[in-house]
Amino acid sequence: MSVVVLVEPGDELSLQALTLAESLGEVRAVQVDGPYAPSAWAAALVEAAGGDDIVGPGSDRGNEVLAHVAAQLALPFAANVTEVRGDEVTRQRWGGSLLEEARIHADRRLVTAAPFAFAASNTVVQAQVLSPALDGAVTVAEHVAPDTDGKISLADAKVVVSGGRGVGSAEGFAALEELAALLDGAVGCSRVVTSAGWRPHTDQVGQTGTKVSPDLYIACGISGATQHIAGCKGAKKLLAINDDPEATIFAHADYAVIGNLHEIVPAISAELRKARG
Repeated sequence: MSVVVLVEPGDELSLQALTLAESLGEVRAVQVDGPYAPSAWAAALVEAAGGDDIVGPGSDRGNEVLAHVAAQLALPFAANVTEVRGDEVTRQRWGGSLLEEARIHADRRLVTAAPFAFAASNTVVQAQVLSPALDGAVTVAEHVAPDTDGKISLADAKVVVSGGRGVGSAEGFAALEELAALLDGAVGCSRVVTSAGWRPHTDQVGQTGTKVSPDLYIACGISGATQHIAGCKGAKKLLAINDDPEATIFAHADYAVIGNLHEIVPAISAELRKARG
């Protein structure tokens, strides 16, 4: 059985989707040339795939394009799958807090790989380049990146120091800013912080914010709501600092510090400065 996988150059999630595709059959990789236009990309993908299964990355683009593919073919689409067994799939729901067992009632499978559910493929593939017809299609004309004032962005940071309600105020983030600077990292926050106006939405980590995958994620005063965990579960290591020993965040943490973040975070910064002489 042949499988067509949609890849985007340099995209980690595309390499993860390739791993899933390799487990399903003989892989043909394709990429799309030109501006992002989901319906046009989908039409080009439908034409290239013929009657083959189609796998996409579990990114915003991957899920959107595959949804358009499903609509154009009038076929079901399973997003964010973690396993495929014939016509049965396991997929993530509710930001990864629920695993659903489902069956695809169709002759072919349209799926996207759940982010970080698969290791990135080491296979070197030559992707067929598709050039979709853009006449009348809705396209992304411009992408305006947020002004980071020269700071490391959340998406690229190897270390993210993130704060929640427990930080207490906008001024309370000064200690987190200091720690992030010492670690060459970025500062993030939870949704409640942006709702309170303490930090801009561009700093929000979560299902409705930025999904991050740093080497280290330091969660300060964050309870661990499902929506937030969905945004930081890609982190290789999670250090949680919270004065509530029953906080949900500890169930996801590799390292836990129970105590007052306003004492602990400055103490960590002080030790870092001392170690660096």
